[in-house]
Amino acid sequence: MQIAIVGLAGSGKTTVFNTLTRGHAETGGFGGLTLNVGVVKVPDERLDRLAEIFKPKKIVQADVTYVDLPAPPASSEGHVGTEELPAEHLARLRDSDALLHVVRAFDDPSVPHPAGSVDPARDLEQLDLEFILADLAMVDRRLDRLAASGRHGTAAEREANEREEVVLRRLKVELEAGRPIRDADLDADAAKAIRGFRFLTEKPVLVLLNIGEREIGTAAAQVEAISATYDHRHAIVDALSARIEMELGELEPDEAAVFMAELGIERSGLGRVIALSYQLLGLISFLTAGPDEVRAWPIPDGSLAVDAAGAIHTDLAKGFIRAETVSYDDLLKLRSMAEARKAGRLRSEGRTYRVRDGDVLEILFSR
Repeated sequence: MQIAIVGLAGSGKTTVFNTLTRGHAETGGFGGLTLNVGVVKVPDERLDRLAEIFKPKKIVQADVTYVDLPAPPASSEGHVGTEELPAEHLARLRDSDALLHVVRAFDDPSVPHPAGSVDPARDLEQLDLEFILADLAMVDRRLDRLAASGRHGTAAEREANEREEVVLRRLKVELEAGRPIRDADLDADAAKAIRGFRFLTEKPVLVLLNIGEREIGTAAAQVEAISATYDHRHAIVDALSARIEMELGELEPDEAAVFMAELGIERSGLGRVIALSYQLLGLISFLTAGPDEVRAWPIPDGSLAVDAAGAIHTDLAKGFIRAETVSYDDLLKLRSMAEARKAGRLRSEGRTYRVRDGDVLEILFSR
């Protein structure tokens, strides 16, 4: 699971990266074309509660990988800025599963905005346009190739090329109208036809307004204002003061609590942003619990019991017999799988059972 952190120069995206990962990457433009990578554990208090019951040797959280990428250069006549990124950076961007788009919403005279003024809606539209142009360039190149050689090959290959061309021409219309591919509402067959392109505007996006101390009181209103105009599918808008969160992370818990009280912050937004990233990827967690470990396993929402078994180990999926299942709430109340069985709350589910977030599973399988 990989999320690319993107944003225009001066948006504070590397500060967001440092905040999320507790890293120390160079900020303020000093990182140049540096690519930063960090792994973040997904907060899940259910693991702590289960650990109190099972006393495991270790607790294993789900994790998300964040990749902080340099801002793409602005496009110009005949040049698509995003495509001028170094090859490794562009590959990382296209291979990511989602985007975390950091938008500057803080006003700091000591760090002038490159455009001369702070305007989150303008900056959001500008980078979206860069990604639309990058996707459109890719669509045009592929359509040119299909026009030149798409009529060759076997009958099956020609038929596949024709299906692909239909989808690409539809996407071309959307992109030329300034609409991202995520809004196109593609069916499963159409999505499969373009899966290999890894289009940027097809990816789900978390728009994160990077606010300053002075904007804390208006953060909710700013999120509401952007959300009202950013009416796109698979998009979430939220706000975070990356600098304040980074400072909180360097304090002891008692000192952090005092600092938050002084600023009028009820709770840290860091865990919320990480959880939203997880949600953005369309993931849920099933849990396993025992004396060796208590663990959260990420799987796509809608996964079946046999898929969950395969997430643990492929042998469990191959030899799947059933999944002994109890909800987290029931297990927390009854304190053991044995008591859950006695109370009739432990269920035996087959391979086609749709796993729910928070299900505690024990997979039975044949070797």
